[in-house]
Amino acid sequence: MRAEVAAETQRLKTYLAPTVEMQDLFLEDIEIKMAGAHRTVHVIVDLPEGESGGVSLDRISAAAQVISEAMDNDPGDDGRPYNLEVSSPGVSRPLTEPRHWRRNTGRMVSVSVERGDDVMGRLVSVEDDGITLIPEIPVKKGMKAKQGDQVHLPFADIRKGRVEVEFAHLEDDPAGDDAPDDETTAEEA
Repeated sequence: MRAEVAAETQRLKTYLAPTVEMQDLFLEDIEIKMAGAHRTVHVIVDLPEGESGGVSLDRISAAAQVISEAMDNDPGDDGRPYNLEVSSPGVSRPLTEPRHWRRNTGRMVSVSVERGDDVMGRLVSVEDDGITLIPEIPVKKGMKAKQGDQVHLPFADIRKGRVEVEFAHLEDDPAGDDAPDDETTAEEA
């Protein structure tokens, strides 16, 4: 059963990737969960690498409609009923590929490394061989965090990485009240 699901997942990735790209989105992953003869197909889409921010709910909705039509007309489909779920990767997605790191440049990340202490800091840049960040130096609770010198971490030395959710105070917003609102993302919904 596992091999069958893996093969169907790969087939759907190949079949749906052009459909997702026509929506100016990137097909991040597909997960299929089986329950008897029924299946749930979870399609995860993201913005292309050059775009910043999250995928808006309007774009998720438009992509879901087009993906649903493509699946209904899939010539390789075996006719089993399915539920379709379309979402963005979400902030809890592990950072496993260079494009994941590039999409999160400027954000606070925590990095588990192969040797040494884990590092948390602001991601400054992503190079071909690794990442550069400004580490946060631990301080006493209630004190403003201090920043260390930039550190370069090769991808080969990174065991795991993830984005840290930051909650900024209104007075910390340098743009003030006149700044335009960001798009609502599926992650915020």
